[in-house]
Amino acid sequence: MNIVDSSAWLEYFAGGPNASFFAAAIEDQKRLIIPSICLYEVFKTILRQLGKKEALEKTAAMRQGKVVDLTTALALQAASISLKHRLAMADSIVLATARANHGVLWTQDSDFEALPSVKFRAKR
Repeated sequence: MNIVDSSAWLEYFAGGPNASFFAAAIEDQKRLIIPSICLYEVFKTILRQLGKKEALEKTAAMRQGKVVDLTTALALQAASISLKHRLAMADSIVLATARANHGVLWTQDSDFEALPSVKFRAKR
């Protein structure tokens, strides 16, 4: 399973230098899992930069994969991950979702760079 974090989604949607690195994971919708927190982050960023119509279109595209809501179990696991790896709340929720689904996390967020089961590409 593939979990794509918000930074990677935004890179893909913007057609940035790392977009092609994330394309395979994003376009394999049958193996794509979207933490609900990523919908929040991507919607908020695109809403602020480009407006509501574009934000709704992009998050609709994201929802072609399987959206995973934050459950009690994921929240508790995320809290443990946050303390262990010194991650922010949203990052720990994304990583907890990836681990709960035995997935690979695709990102350009350097906070994840050295962690196992992470496909990292430095932001250019």
